[in-house]
Amino acid sequence: MISNQILLSTIEGLKSITRINMCVCDTEGKVLASTFSGAEENEESVVAFVQSQADSQLVSDFQFFKVSEDGQLEYVLLAEGSSDDVYMVGKMAAFQIKSLLVAYKERYDKDNFVKNLLLDNMLLVDIYSRAKKLHIETNVKRIVLIVESENDKDNNALETIKGIFAGKTSDFITAVVEKNIIIVKEIEEGQSYEDIDKIAKVLLDMINTEAMLKVNIAYGTIIGDIKEVSRSYKEARLALDVGKIFYSDRHIMAYNGLGIGRLIYQLPLPLCKMFIKEIFDGKSPDEFDKETLTTINKFFENSLNVSETSRQLYIHRNTLVYRLDKLQKITNLDLRVFDDAITFKIALMVVKYMKYMETIDY
Repeated sequence: MISNQILLSTIEGLKSITRINMCVCDTEGKVLASTFSGAEENEESVVAFVQSQADSQLVSDFQFFKVSEDGQLEYVLLAEGSSDDVYMVGKMAAFQIKSLLVAYKERYDKDNFVKNLLLDNMLLVDIYSRAKKLHIETNVKRIVLIVESENDKDNNALETIKGIFAGKTSDFITAVVEKNIIIVKEIEEGQSYEDIDKIAKVLLDMINTEAMLKVNIAYGTIIGDIKEVSRSYKEARLALDVGKIFYSDRHIMAYNGLGIGRLIYQLPLPLCKMFIKEIFDGKSPDEFDKETLTTINKFFENSLNVSETSRQLYIHRNTLVYRLDKLQKITNLDLRVFDDAITFKIALMVVKYMKYMETIDY
């Protein structure tokens, strides 16, 4: 569970203080970390010690110590020397490694718990009992953020995010699907969605600059109980998907900012096709020329303001009116009329949704 590098760093640090050589082996006698050469020669002695009932033992010129956690033998520690001082240092080293085991196991258990929580794989009674055992608060406000990178399991992005949230033990960082890093963040008193958006922007900027990666970030709604974490996660997933379809120019998407796109995303495709056929009489907005599409988009951007749209398009007001009249003849929809404009806007979004769904591999 603990990496060999961590074990080596631990016993080397102890050696620098005590000047006593040490070695850590697994239960089969294989050397995992050692501060001296030739430690492999003790393999048979380690195996014999593992099979014995003793927790510590002096063998030749080494003190042997068993390192167990929760009744399970994990490592055997060897300390070179036979004096009482060596025995004391060995006991301290064994205790230190056991403490590392406990910390690593707790972190692993918490990560496993959060993953099952996100995927809604736990019964309600199990959620509260496991949270209590892992010392996780159940009735605090949290929100789920998803960071999606271009690459599968990108370690640079993961390390950057861990660095940003370092020291915040109440926040959890994990992953349940490829390309996605999930942050379950505790909300401090007084924090709002505006603060969450600022956090998302900091994440985006730091990942772009430090990890040199392009990512998209989405977040769900703030929840007040641990059992609702999976809901915030599902909302963030939906925000990520909807954002790709309707708001491809944005890199941060909030579930409560999806607007009508959230509704369209949940429509069945046959209904969408029927709607488009009725609105455009079997035609598609893709068949409109570039000039018409540019005019339509700019007109919507400017909230149906004819004067501002003509100014930004560098055309005369009458030219814009002519184009809108031409579009009305084709579609029977006058974009200067609010109800028609809404219908047309929804139709364009439905077409986007249909095209996106066609590209998905089932």
